[in-house]
Amino acid sequence: MELHKSIFLLFTVMISSDAVEVKKNLAGTEGGSITLPDPVEELGFLSFERKNLAMVNERKFKMVEKDYKDKVLWDTNTGLFTITGLQRNDSGIYTVDSKEGRVFTTSYKLTVYESVPAPAVNNVSVSAESCTLLCSVEKAGELLTLLWYKDEEKVIQNSSALSLPLTVHKQDFSSSYRCVAANPAEQKTVTVNVKTSCGENNNKDNDNDNDSDRQYSVNSEQEVQYTEINRVGYRSSQGGHLPDSSGPVDRSNLTTVYDKLEAHRMVDSDTADHVYDRTYPHI
Repeated sequence: MELHKSIFLLFTVMISSDAVEVKKNLAGTEGGSITLPDPVEELGFLSFERKNLAMVNERKFKMVEKDYKDKVLWDTNTGLFTITGLQRNDSGIYTVDSKEGRVFTTSYKLTVYESVPAPAVNNVSVSAESCTLLCSVEKAGELLTLLWYKDEEKVIQNSSALSLPLTVHKQDFSSSYRCVAANPAEQKTVTVNVKTSCGENNNKDNDNDNDSDRQYSVNSEQEVQYTEINRVGYRSSQGGHLPDSSGPVDRSNLTTVYDKLEAHRMVDSDTADHVYDRTYPHI
């Protein structure tokens, strides 16, 4: 008797599914799962595109379509059906038909989307007054949208590109920013600390530049001083009569490289005149 009852109910749900209107659109992600929101607690069926997948009879679950074994689950506590391991070809019309207890027939249109790629944010431009951030994904997906949020307010969005720039002005660096990649089934978010991404790094780069300039100045001065010493040694090797540091030129107040070079120029000039006078006396 129970077998005949089950066959009759199975036949009933199959012929009546054509007249059922879709109650709600559902969205799922590849590899994910979706739970249909209306329960079958005592007696009823789950069907997909007019094909019966599973049934509940006297609060016992039974698979009708063997291809869906371990894919369709039924919760004995809530009476809800769950479809797991979603693939793109699982998109379609699902109908839940309850015959006892709360009697109803409800259909849902399920669309399975690709998983949303994780967004990444890079600092592409920094100035004294602003910073430009670029949110991007590696590949486009069906109905994929990129969005920028400032605190809880949506600032900008784009549904047709792999990247979305945002310019943040200095007075807004303390606000909270996040980039969201989303489709109707899923969204993934990356939060950005603008002070860290645009402020401290930029200041650090400037400090490094200043350090490099200071190091370059020091090295340049040392190089000139080294050249000065070689020059004195070279002139001595040629037999020139250069006065030593205790000579008539007072170098105690020389504080810059320029002064040192100028002092040597003066010494060289005096020495040259002295040598000339000794070699070619006036007639």
